[in-house]
Amino acid sequence: MKTGGQLIVEALEANGTDRIFCVPGESYLAVLDALHDSSIRTIVCRQEGGAAMMADCQGRLTGKPGICFVTRGPGATNASAGIHIAMQDSVPLILFIGQVASHAKEREAFQEVDYKRFFGDIAKWVVEIDDAARIPEFVTRAFAVATSGRPGPVVISLPEDMLTSEVEAPEALPYTPVETYPGETELDALEMLLAGAKRPFVILGGTRWDEQAVARMRAIAETWSLPVGCSFRRQMLFDHLHPNYAGDVGIGINPKLAAQIKAADVVLLIGGRMGEMPSSDYTLLKSPYPDQALVHVHADAGELGRVYRPTLAINASPAAFVEAFARLRLAGAPSWAAETAKAHAAYLEWSTPPQTGPGDVHMGPIMDYLEKVLPEDAILANGAGNYATWVHRFHRSRRFATQAAPTSGSMGYGTPAAVAAKALHPDREVIAFAGDGCFLMNGQEFATAVQYDLPIIVIVVNNGIYGTIRMHQEREYPSRVVATDLKNPDFAALARAYGGHGETVAKTAEFAPAFERARASGKPAIVEIKLDPEAITPTRTLTQIRDKA
Repeated sequence: MKTGGQLIVEALEANGTDRIFCVPGESYLAVLDALHDSSIRTIVCRQEGGAAMMADCQGRLTGKPGICFVTRGPGATNASAGIHIAMQDSVPLILFIGQVASHAKEREAFQEVDYKRFFGDIAKWVVEIDDAARIPEFVTRAFAVATSGRPGPVVISLPEDMLTSEVEAPEALPYTPVETYPGETELDALEMLLAGAKRPFVILGGTRWDEQAVARMRAIAETWSLPVGCSFRRQMLFDHLHPNYAGDVGIGINPKLAAQIKAADVVLLIGGRMGEMPSSDYTLLKSPYPDQALVHVHADAGELGRVYRPTLAINASPAAFVEAFARLRLAGAPSWAAETAKAHAAYLEWSTPPQTGPGDVHMGPIMDYLEKVLPEDAILANGAGNYATWVHRFHRSRRFATQAAPTSGSMGYGTPAAVAAKALHPDREVIAFAGDGCFLMNGQEFATAVQYDLPIIVIVVNNGIYGTIRMHQEREYPSRVVATDLKNPDFAALARAYGGHGETVAKTAEFAPAFERARASGKPAIVEIKLDPEAITPTRTLTQIRDKA
């Protein structure tokens, strides 16, 4: 006889869980008690949104479900931000929620929420376990659902009395991973399309990649001389200094790259959905009927034909597809090789940062410095805001599993993601980028980094405004500023108050020594950059945007 709490932990162990992220609550004390005797590492966080984002980062970097536990009501609703990210980003995650006791349900009991209704549209599967004997079944199924097809979040509600009940239950078995392979008919059709192409283009996106699949894709690009772009915030899928890399297919795309994609006769989209942001509001690929012949490869059949009508639909995971693609052979030299070289040259020009700008701090030289000193396996995390342009456009990613950034555009992601990344890879450098507004949404997770001795470095780009919203505000309603100014704390002092290391950068030349002191401190650190709000983009100031409007 075992309690529901013990069965939950045993099922997690059976499915290979090595750590969980949580904010404790009395509704799942039985699980916490069972974790006391488990080898699973429990990382306690400061807010449920941060805990869920940490679990998302774990799933994003490993391909295995990140695990998060929160309490009922406010705990669950706080965690919903991380669930939305995991859904839009196709990241495997399992959220366990302590629920009110069974006898109190449907009475609007203390902190009661109907989780099937609340999470119904932002999770792959939502379930409540009423019988503790079925815990092994449901938990193993949750792992299967979270990782199969298009990965995503699963939410499991755990009534408090169910967790304390003692039952006999079968031993939990691990889930069986499901792979989807392309058929020979589809591969033959792909070979024929590429054989007749004059201007092909490859876009990599989505999840279900691994290091081997990325290496195979690189070899395929070399064999076929294919130009390759990475979808929005999926830059870690291709080496940016490889001669076949053409650039980031995302927000603020290089106009030369956009023109190349629009002029392509065959677009091979592997793994991605090509949503609103990477498609430039459905203009690079027109929905529902693209101008180009579209070969769409996706692990979930439900995504094929959902937004775009493809010329060729291939239901396969990226890893399985590139394994099969690598066996195809190109007859003769490709006619597009020279265009591939031009695309890479255009990318190198586009990704070279400007060296000047308004104010005393210039982000271009700072990015140049970071590119020189950061190792290739450094992990960069960020949330959302105009500050992220400097990372996405000017950081040249070299390795797989080095990027943690939400394609959903959620603010507040960078700091908790960096905590999770450092817990996962303590031997690698982990840098979080955040704007001042972005940092203060989940910046309290810096305390989690201090508690677990995880020496991340958070670069806070402080311009005293919600920058992206101000940019749009000045463009649409020039000089009518409302609700975008911020009065911020001393971020370096805040880092020291938490027990970390703090630095303030007011001039460009101060960044390098400040960053090196942060590195040498061995502590979680915040390096605050005081950026002039006029430096709203790498190429245009706020005044220029306002004057043009």
